[in-house]
Amino acid sequence: MNPRGEKPKSKISASRKLSLKMLLLTRACEDLEKERQEREEEKVRYLGEKLPPLQLSGKSLQELQELCKQLHTKIDIVDEERYDCESKVSKHNKDIHELKLKVQDLGGKFKKPALRKVRVSADEMMRALLGSKHKGSMDLRANLKSVKKEDVKQDKVLTSEVGDWRKNVEAMSGMEGRKKMFDTGGGAQ
Repeated sequence: MNPRGEKPKSKISASRKLSLKMLLLTRACEDLEKERQEREEEKVRYLGEKLPPLQLSGKSLQELQELCKQLHTKIDIVDEERYDCESKVSKHNKDIHELKLKVQDLGGKFKKPALRKVRVSADEMMRALLGSKHKGSMDLRANLKSVKKEDVKQDKVLTSEVGDWRKNVEAMSGMEGRKKMFDTGGGAQ
């Protein structure tokens, strides 16, 4: 890139680019047509080798029955080959799918499924975790600390007694204040 941050200009003109694209597209179309014709010729050649044209005229009943038996054996062989090929393809597809999953796991880009909200009580959760070992019910609300209105009033009184912070600093200053801090395990702080 240029120091100004602009893209460098192409050395080929737009009309030249367009003509090159058109040439590439026509060449690709020709190649596709050629491949299709080659596949058709290969198919005709293969069928000519594997399935020679039938000569039914002028054959006796015994010869026709023998021909039918031969055709049935060939059909059985072809069906076995087809089944083998299908089973190989399905096995390979399954392997490919498993490898893709492994790649996703290693890449860390696996999308987590959305979880549903489930309401489970504490008893059900303990039963699920501990199984038959869990006995009795577990009432979590019974274990909560009960707060009385008197305790709340006492807390308010204690905080209002502290009041002016200057008095507290003056009381803790000097050697006596430090002695009080060590005696009470930290003082007012």
